[in-house]
Amino acid sequence: MRQKFILSIVNILTLSVVIAAVSLFFVNNTQWIGFVLIILALFCIVSLIPFKIKLKSVQPDIVFGLIDNGILAVLAIFGGHFAGVAGAILGGVIGNAITDGIAGIFEGYSAEKLRLQLVPEERTMLKSAVGKMAGCLLGAGVVLVIANFINF
Repeated sequence: MRQKFILSIVNILTLSVVIAAVSLFFVNNTQWIGFVLIILALFCIVSLIPFKIKLKSVQPDIVFGLIDNGILAVLAIFGGHFAGVAGAILGGVIGNAITDGIAGIFEGYSAEKLRLQLVPEERTMLKSAVGKMAGCLLGAGVVLVIANFINF
């Protein structure tokens, strides 16, 4: 379990660094940032392949993140309309995605610990963290693509 724990942490931290770096690179490109966030969400999901984790098992976390950051992005667009939408959304979205991922580490670790004590639990640290990160990026990406499409 220790090796799995360390590999999970490395995966989540690597995703966090990649998400932050790519987002900073595209921060001023409002036309593409929504698509970039969607691609980053897919990258998060693909990072689960070496761990043999099925997409269906992270679906609840993806839905959580999608709704969480989707709503955040909509509200940020309205709130930041006059103060630089891309910067306001990107800071909130990336910060929220990373903190949701880090919170997922602790949520998943607790779930794994319960399972070791023979308490039924389906969640894992990696599934919770990466699922939430992917969902957050996907939700915000979709909202930004739509906002750009309607020129808001």
